[in-house]
Amino acid sequence: MPEVVTDDEIARLIAVPKKLEGNPLKSLLTLRRGRHVDQRSMEFFSASGDKLRIIVRQNRLDPLDFSVILGYQLPSGRLFRLRRYNGRHEHRNTLENEQFYGFHIHAASERYQKAGRDEESHAKATVRFKDVKGALECLLEDCAFEGYERNQMNLFEE
Repeated sequence: MPEVVTDDEIARLIAVPKKLEGNPLKSLLTLRRGRHVDQRSMEFFSASGDKLRIIVRQNRLDPLDFSVILGYQLPSGRLFRLRRYNGRHEHRNTLENEQFYGFHIHAASERYQKAGRDEESHAKATVRFKDVKGALECLLEDCAFEGYERNQMNLFEE
């Protein structure tokens, strides 16, 4: 069984202060063109030295098909997805036998890992965002990024 990250460690990784240098918000929203999916990622370290990464992906044909991910690099080198902010589609929480359609936020949990599922398989529906930009704003708000204000994103709109 792969290494299990406890709920306490997940909470610590979310709560630890994080700072992005330079002009990262504009960079993260300037996606690199791919064949079917445009994406951008940025690696950085938390205040406690944890190696983290933000990944932004968006389907070229359907702008509502996107993911904004905060990941933690495990000692093994595998990226452990702490949070994933997803676009509008159907989602099923298998352990709870719940199903819904819409924008949603995935959160890593010890319970899902121990059940043999992906760490961030459980999700909750949200109305906090409606596009990839809003999802990135929510991730920065929810995950202890320093020096960030939601209205700051408006500086990068064209």
